[in-house]
Amino acid sequence: MNEFSIEHVWLQGDMITHTVALVLLVMSIMSWSVIAIKCIQGAGLRKIVLRAKHRFWSEKTLPSAIESLGNNGNNPFRELAIAGHAAMSHEYNIEASISNNLDISDWLARCLKNSIDDSCSRLQSGLGILASIGSTAPFVGLLGTVWGIYHALQSISMADQPDLAHIAGPVGEALIMTAFGLFVAIPAVLGFNTISRRNRSLQNAIARFAHELHAYYLTGSRITIADVTTPLVDETPVPNSVQPFRAGHSM
Repeated sequence: MNEFSIEHVWLQGDMITHTVALVLLVMSIMSWSVIAIKCIQGAGLRKIVLRAKHRFWSEKTLPSAIESLGNNGNNPFRELAIAGHAAMSHEYNIEASISNNLDISDWLARCLKNSIDDSCSRLQSGLGILASIGSTAPFVGLLGTVWGIYHALQSISMADQPDLAHIAGPVGEALIMTAFGLFVAIPAVLGFNTISRRNRSLQNAIARFAHELHAYYLTGSRITIADVTTPLVDETPVPNSVQPFRAGHSM
């Protein structure tokens, strides 16, 4: 049997070697599972972004515009539209004594911001697993490497005339454990960076959509980023020269 094969390492390894190998295997499964789930989620959200840009604002009524975003769960754009509608309905129906102490723009911005925070939290879910695996897998593999070197030193000390045959197996074990650690860590790091970059793009799209919703619910018209660059929580008066929202303002 090849002393540098994975089968030989498993058969000749002890409990620590087996534990390190199983831990790395579990890490690899978790890493690729998160990457696959986030890739599928990202593909779905990219379609929703395009739908929010074109179909939502082309509808004639607000309910139909919300329905155009789809009924699937974890849709941040649909949740934003519903949160804004609920905020405005609440604002117009709460007691006058409370309403007098609230600024409608600030109240709407807070509700939209809460929805954005929830969506961003879901986007970031799983990234902690990738970050942890990417940072710890090399050290777990290093533990197996150190243990393999320890076995090699034991073989040398026990042999009357040590030669390469006595240390080939333990050295092979050490090298394979190092490779295992890298094979687990590298995809996790690359997946973390790729998903984080995609999430930043999606978060920017969500923020732009929230800004447009904020303007629409206050004025009945759509204000794009090209029209005004104030932040969502800015309470400065909305300019009168706005692009008409093609959907009617129906609450």
